[in-house]
Amino acid sequence: MEVEDMLPIELPTKDSTLTRAFYLFVLVPTVLGIAHHIDHIIRGNHVGWPLTPEVNAFTYSLAIYPLLAISLYLTLTRRVEARYWAGFFAFSAGMLAYFHISPWAVEPPQDVMMPYSNPVAGYLAFGIVLALIVSVVIGSIYGAVLWYRGDT
Repeated sequence: MEVEDMLPIELPTKDSTLTRAFYLFVLVPTVLGIAHHIDHIIRGNHVGWPLTPEVNAFTYSLAIYPLLAISLYLTLTRRVEARYWAGFFAFSAGMLAYFHISPWAVEPPQDVMMPYSNPVAGYLAFGIVLALIVSVVIGSIYGAVLWYRGDT
C-alpha cells in the first residue's frame, strides 16, 4: 500500500503538481519543529519572547507557524504549488542548517545537548534538530521533483 492511499482526507490534488503524499512532507517538519521549540523551553536556553522579554532567534523562528498556515491556505486555494514549496523548504533547510550546524551556528549542537543531565536526552534533542533539517531537505527535493514533472 502506498503512502498516498493511507491518507483518508480528500485534498485538492487534481489539476495540481502536488500529491496527497506531499502534505506529509509539510506535516512531518511541522511536528518536528514544534518538538524542537518545546525542547528550547525544556532546556531553558535560546528562549525568547513570548516566554521571556528578550527578542532573539527563537522569537523570529516562531514566524514559521503563521507562514506555514498561510502557505497551506494558498496551496489549498491553488495559488501556490510545488515550485513554491520547493523554495520554501530549501530556504527553511538553509536557515535551520545555518542556525544549528554551521560554523557560525547561533545554537550549535553543544547548546542543544549539554543542558541535559542525561546524555541520552541531549542526543535525542539534537536528533530532533537533525531530523527536522533532513525532513525539510527531503521536502524540498520532493517539491522540486513534483515541480519538474509538472512544468509549473
